[in-house]
Amino acid sequence: MLYAVVDIETTGSYAAANGITEIAIVIHDGTKVLNFYESLVNPHVPIPYFIQRLTGIDNSMVANAPSFSEIAGQVNELLQDKIFVAHNVNFDYSFVKHHLKESGYELNTKKLCTVRLARKVLPGLNGYSLGKLTQQLNINHGNHHRAGGDALATADLLAIITEKDTLGAIGGMLKGRNSEQYLPPHLAVEELERLPSGAGVYYFYNAAGKAIYIGKAVNIRKRVKSHFSNNKTNKQKQDFLKETHRISYKECATELMAHILESAEIRKLWPVHNRSQRGYLAQFGLFVYEDMQGYTRLAVEKIRRSVKPVYTFNTITEGHFMLRELVEEYGLCTRLCNLSTAPECGCAAPHTSVDDYNQKATAALKWIRNNLPTFALIDKGIDDNEHSCILVRDGNLYGMGYLNDKQQQLKSIDTLLSSIEPLQDNDYIRNLVLRHATEYPEKCVMFG
Repeated sequence: MLYAVVDIETTGSYAAANGITEIAIVIHDGTKVLNFYESLVNPHVPIPYFIQRLTGIDNSMVANAPSFSEIAGQVNELLQDKIFVAHNVNFDYSFVKHHLKESGYELNTKKLCTVRLARKVLPGLNGYSLGKLTQQLNINHGNHHRAGGDALATADLLAIITEKDTLGAIGGMLKGRNSEQYLPPHLAVEELERLPSGAGVYYFYNAAGKAIYIGKAVNIRKRVKSHFSNNKTNKQKQDFLKETHRISYKECATELMAHILESAEIRKLWPVHNRSQRGYLAQFGLFVYEDMQGYTRLAVEKIRRSVKPVYTFNTITEGHFMLRELVEEYGLCTRLCNLSTAPECGCAAPHTSVDDYNQKATAALKWIRNNLPTFALIDKGIDDNEHSCILVRDGNLYGMGYLNDKQQQLKSIDTLLSSIEPLQDNDYIRNLVLRHATEYPEKCVMFG
C-alpha cells in the first residue's frame, strides 16, 4: 500500500475562491520515503499579507512559478493509486480536488487524516497539531508552514502511526466509504455513535465551547452524519469542519417540538453558522397603556423587554393593519392609537368622555383576547409514561414540556403552567403551532 502525503499552502481558507501557492507530495510506503515532489505555484491573485508573514511566500516568489494547471498532470499522476494523506486531510483534499477538476482531472482516492489517526493510535498526548506532535514525538520538522517541511514531517508522523497501529486503525478508516473520513479532525467519532435516532435538536461547538450551529432532526444521528457526507469546497463548509470540536443534543418527543426548540435555541445562542431563521424574531407588538388623561390606548410599537405586548408582529405594517381593523370595528380614535398626528379626535363616532372611550377600548381588547385562544397541544412523549405538551396562551406560544399525569395536570391552566418551560414567542413558530392545531384539533385541550 502506497501513500501520497500532501501539504499545500494557499491564499485562503476554502478552495472555491482561493488558490494554491505551494504544494509538496511525499510518496511513502508506510515506513520510508520513496519519492518527493515540491513546487511553488502562481495563484494569479495577490497573497494576503498575513499569509505572507505566516508562510514566508510572497508575491515575488510565485511570480515566475507555474500555474496549477501547468503541473496538474504531474500532480494527478503522483496521486493515482495512492492513499491521500494529510494533517487535517479534508482541507488539503478539497483544494487539490477542486483545482485538479478545474484542470480537467478527477481526483477520487481514499484518504487518511493524521490528526484523527494520531488521536486513535497515540492517545493522551498534549495536543495534536502538527507542531505539537513533532515536538512530543521528536520528529524533525524544518521549514514550518512551508509545504515541503510540513509534508516531510507528516510523512514521519505517518511512519510512527503505522508502526504503532496494533489495533488496525488505518485499515478501519480505509474500509469501504468510512464516514469517519469526512468528520472534522477534532471531533471524536464516539460523539456520533452515542447520538440517538429519535427526534430532537443537536448542537455543534467550537474549541471554546460556544455553539456554532444548531439544527433539528427527525433522526438526530442520521441528520448529524449528513453534515459530513461530502467535501464541499465553499467557505461555509470548510470553516464549519475546521471549527467543530464537540456535539451535544436534546431529545424531543415530536418533530414539531424539535422545530420549536431549534428556533428558541438559535435566538438564545445566535450560532454563527445559523442564518435561515434570523429574520423571524418579532420586532413589533400591540401594547396597551393608560395615558396622563386616563385614556386606555392601544398602539403598535417596537418590542420592549420591560413590557409584554398583547400580540406580536414581524413588521409594523402587519400591526397597523390589525389595529386599523379594531379602529373601524370598535370606533377607536386614530389619534389615540398613534395612527394619526391630527390634533382632533379621529373616531368615526366621537366619544363623549374618557369613560365612554375606555369602554370602546376595553371591548376591543376583549375581542382580541376572545379570539386569541389558550390551548394545550397534547401529543406522545419521549417514552410511554408521559405526554408532550405545547402551550399557547392568549394566541401566543407560551412554552412546552412533558406531563406524567395528563389528567391531573390539565385540570386548569394554573396547574399546567408548573410543567411548562417558557419559550420566547415568534410569528414563525407560532404559525407552525396554530397550523398543526388546525390540522389535528383532536390533540387540543382548550382553556376558557
